[in-house]
Amino acid sequence: MKTKLFTVFTIIILLMGCSEPRVIDIDSDKLLSDLKILADDSLQGRAFSKEGNLKTQKIIIDEFNKIGLQPVIGGNLLHKFDHNFTGKVRQEVFPIEKPLEDLSNVKDTVVSGANIVGMLKGQTNKTFVITAHYDHLGVRKGRIYNGADDNASGTAALFTIAKYFKDKPTKHNLIFAAVDGEEIGSIGAEYFLKDYLNKDKISLNINMDMIAHSDYDPELFASGLHHYPDLRDPLEEIESEKIMLLFGHDDPDNKEQSDWTFSSDHRVFHREKIPFIYFGVPDHRDYHRHTDTYGTINQEFYIEAVKIVIQAIENFDEELAED
Repeated sequence: MKTKLFTVFTIIILLMGCSEPRVIDIDSDKLLSDLKILADDSLQGRAFSKEGNLKTQKIIIDEFNKIGLQPVIGGNLLHKFDHNFTGKVRQEVFPIEKPLEDLSNVKDTVVSGANIVGMLKGQTNKTFVITAHYDHLGVRKGRIYNGADDNASGTAALFTIAKYFKDKPTKHNLIFAAVDGEEIGSIGAEYFLKDYLNKDKISLNINMDMIAHSDYDPELFASGLHHYPDLRDPLEEIESEKIMLLFGHDDPDNKEQSDWTFSSDHRVFHREKIPFIYFGVPDHRDYHRHTDTYGTINQEFYIEAVKIVIQAIENFDEELAED
């Protein structure tokens, strides 16, 4: 009899301790449609400085304007920058035929890129910068590298997340930055921080890069806690019945996991000692291949991943406002 009573009370306690996952209301159809547009063949893989990349900029600007995001730097959403490629890097990014061994015949090349940056004003002067790169690998050997997961997924998520918070005021300013040039060294993120004058007010960078494709159990990683352990509690409060939110891929001494600390645009913030959380998935069978298309993403996983990022922003907004 004691055993039965103990069992009953245990079940009651467990039930009382289990709260329902928070309801996050987003337009899932629009989210998927935006990703499909960004991963379309017409954008030719969105390669840095190429025509498809320029078309992508216009799509992002149009979406930011529809949402009502405000300019952050210089009164414009679009922030162009010029970058000079030299030597070995020039040959890797814009190769010429028959380069000399010392690369003396590889001329310097200045190429233009652009970030698209908009903001929702918060109630304080503290700021979260939410980043996703929109460039990808372009066309290689006649095949279009659409980069649906890498990183149309993060870019489309910017639209949905910004729309979600449009009428839900936050304590922090929310800057949404679609950055260029990640695939060639995060040069867009570097230019953003170079131009942004209030770096000391940035409390957190949330970076999304590859959040729509999981080859394993539905697993999404939030990386960065090894460097910023104080950010753990808001992430542990996230609830999802569809995805396992895991921590890791940020400890250089962990030989069982690759270290993602410098794997995407969050590295630029980390080098400036700005805390980051990077949301992403492990490399999958379509990573940096022409098969990374809209047809190979996991739609339900992607929708839930975006909801998890939204929960994280809400939790961090409460937690970090008290600091």
